[in-house]
Amino acid sequence: MHVVQSLEIGGLENGVVNLLNRLSDDRFNHVVCCLTHAGKLAERIQSQDVKIVEVGLPTDRFRFPIITLRRLMRRWSPDILHTRGWGTIDGIFAARAAGVPWLIHGEHGREAFDPEGRNRKRNVIRKIISPLVDRFVVVSDDLRVWLTRTVGISPLKVVTIHNGVDTLKFMRDEREVARRMLGFDDSTFVLGTVGRLDPVKDHGSLLRGFASVADLDRRARLVIVGDGQMRAQIESQVIALGIRERVRLLGERSDVAVLLKAFDVFTLTSIAEGISNTILEAMASGLPVVATRVGGNPELIEHGVCGQLVEAGDVSGLTSAFESYLVDSAMRERHGWAARVRASEKFSLDRMAANYADLYMSVVERRTVRIA
Repeated sequence: MHVVQSLEIGGLENGVVNLLNRLSDDRFNHVVCCLTHAGKLAERIQSQDVKIVEVGLPTDRFRFPIITLRRLMRRWSPDILHTRGWGTIDGIFAARAAGVPWLIHGEHGREAFDPEGRNRKRNVIRKIISPLVDRFVVVSDDLRVWLTRTVGISPLKVVTIHNGVDTLKFMRDEREVARRMLGFDDSTFVLGTVGRLDPVKDHGSLLRGFASVADLDRRARLVIVGDGQMRAQIESQVIALGIRERVRLLGERSDVAVLLKAFDVFTLTSIAEGISNTILEAMASGLPVVATRVGGNPELIEHGVCGQLVEAGDVSGLTSAFESYLVDSAMRERHGWAARVRASEKFSLDRMAANYADLYMSVVERRTVRIA
């Protein structure tokens, strides 16, 4: 049983769906417990055997769902419960009360209000649940170091499994078709980003960095894919910077694999990250990536080989990186090809699924996890 807040669009949720679609062999039957509601990504689950349960908990007030979850877990009797993120911690207490044999808890990233993961209350609770959890799984070595050194979880309990990407779905082909769809010709330099419009993504720094590039070259365009609470603020900043005609906000889209083909460079300017699925998708699409040196980003991007890393909030650093790709198309091609190769060799979905399968079997068989 996988416990999530929902299956709305997001990196954590995308990773769960990718795993379910790759890990449907005879060893595993999956139930997804959505604490609120299912969400749009549920439609992407390919197997009819995956069961989805919606608990319907409120999102706007305090909740304490242990009794409800305990009843649900007793009804389904899972062998393994896999909770993901801070919002599913209640599931651990409910699982122990329901007699679930094995528990795994996943940490996938941090929020804007606590980008370094130093919130004392939350870390104390994470430490308290440690004896109840058989394994903690994190999606980056950065999170592993935080969980062991800052929170104080035993290193023997913590496993790193990087996210994977579908390298067949995300490919560098049909570029001209994608660019025509957005109204761009070959002379346009397209910088793009994909992700929810959330404070943690720091679109403000991205817009300021791009504004300098737009001043340098009138052909430059910025495409922002995604939606969220920061949309109105982003729209206001676009107007204030005088780049309204250079920026396209496309909102939430289901054709990200196509849109990426139209980009020249992908960027992600977050102040905190676990492991970014959108960076992996961009790399698989053959794009060089400009990203902030936070979380698991340095584990994905080889600086100067398949992209460039800058410090969070460093607008001048972003501008410099963007401009280097604007003026050097050969470097764009070289770094984009290297990104594609790295995604294929190091971050495939098959490798991710195999590592999760080994994790699940290891807790049942009480043996060491073997990560490929």
